[in-house]
Amino acid sequence: MKVDDVRQNPSEYGFRMSRSAQRSRLSLLRGGALMILLGLMAGCVTEYSGGTQMSSDPDATLDKRVALARQYIGVGDWENAKRNLELAREVDPENAEVFEAFALVYQSTGEFEMAENQFRAALKAEPTLSRARNNYAAFLYSQGRYIEAEREFYRVTEDTLYSGRPMAFVNLGLSRLQLDDNAGAEAAFTRALSMDRRNPVALLEMGFLRLEAGDTNEAARYHETYRTVSPQQSPRGLLLGLEIADQTGDQDALGSYELALRNLYPDSFEYRAWTER
Repeated sequence: MKVDDVRQNPSEYGFRMSRSAQRSRLSLLRGGALMILLGLMAGCVTEYSGGTQMSSDPDATLDKRVALARQYIGVGDWENAKRNLELAREVDPENAEVFEAFALVYQSTGEFEMAENQFRAALKAEPTLSRARNNYAAFLYSQGRYIEAEREFYRVTEDTLYSGRPMAFVNLGLSRLQLDDNAGAEAAFTRALSMDRRNPVALLEMGFLRLEAGDTNEAARYHETYRTVSPQQSPRGLLLGLEIADQTGDQDALGSYELALRNLYPDSFEYRAWTER
């Protein structure tokens, strides 16, 4: 829903680490938040009594029931979501969007086997439904099944008409990071940025990748662009700033980033990893 850097010139601020130890430490930070396109509709939910015929057109009724279910999913009302999906299934028992919405409900309630069955049913009913495939890939990623997730995200990126394609490339890159495929990850993030130059996740991960490759200047350029996109930096954004400052020996920036990380995100994994070096 994900990195490394190699600190070639450790400053006096921290203890000196071997190149392999640095990789090992920072590999624990792989994989920022996976960007999942669930296509949910948040906001005000209109209540309809069960069994009420919403339209004389079965297709219109089905679409409205699925839309209602997605609204309920968006606010975490699983029972009303399932109720509307059951009514939609009465109209069309093999509808891919109904299967997918059921999968999202079951995934959210921790019923993972049922969720996977529904995702598979959705893709069997409509193999070209890229939103469902993207969500299935995100589900696989959340289960730690990175090889399968990478394969499904790649298939999503092949759909040139899919509106979520830039984010699918980001997700593909995050999956490849988990598989220690830095070159493949960089290629995916580069494609994402060619479609969406302001994607914060792609910018951040490219910064870490460039830093690990020893290109501190390029890492700093990605980080600076990330900062313009996300002025309120995430813990990972601050960590990247810390690592760049450490490599360049910029003690003022290093102290500033560490102070921000400690004050804003004292319970974050990134802060613990930094202080436990």
